[in-house]
Amino acid sequence: MAEIARSEFILGGQRSGKSRRAELLARQWLDASPQHRAVMVATGQAWDEEMRDRIARHQRDRAERVPGMATVEEPLMLAAALSEHSAPHTLVVVDCLTLWLTNLLMPAEGAAADATGPTQDLCRAIAAARGPVVLVGNEIGLGVIPMGRETRAFVDALGGLNQAVAAACDRVTLMAAGLPLTLKEAT
Repeated sequence: MAEIARSEFILGGQRSGKSRRAELLARQWLDASPQHRAVMVATGQAWDEEMRDRIARHQRDRAERVPGMATVEEPLMLAAALSEHSAPHTLVVVDCLTLWLTNLLMPAEGAAADATGPTQDLCRAIAAARGPVVLVGNEIGLGVIPMGRETRAFVDALGGLNQAVAAACDRVTLMAAGLPLTLKEAT
């Protein structure tokens, strides 16, 4: 397993192994010292039965694979959550940026927000983090061009978010078929 970076962005397609890699890094961090802590900041919201089941399955799996990792739920105020939970001996895992962006741009209630300010706030929080940060997000721009205007706008916004977070992180890892490919490594 690779050394824990100060900040790592793990991206890939659905079921590519992104969350599993983040969990492995958290477990590695916890195993390295009894003083280490790990906190998962979960951004998903259970708006329907399938999503409730998915979240419950992720919680069970995570508890089994990384029993010492605490979980906090924060669907919108991600920069604040990162700042609040970041500490020298605490690894913060954010899973996932794609759901966070969905919460901002396509809220179940209320008006959509502009993601520019929250993205900048998140990048500043990554830079200011006092401990290691691992962020998980989807790469959805590799497939066919979406038909609808709103869907194309979301793909564009996610591409911008991914580029901003990649620039802010020391390491960027692309996951495919459970295998990591390092795209960026700070020297």
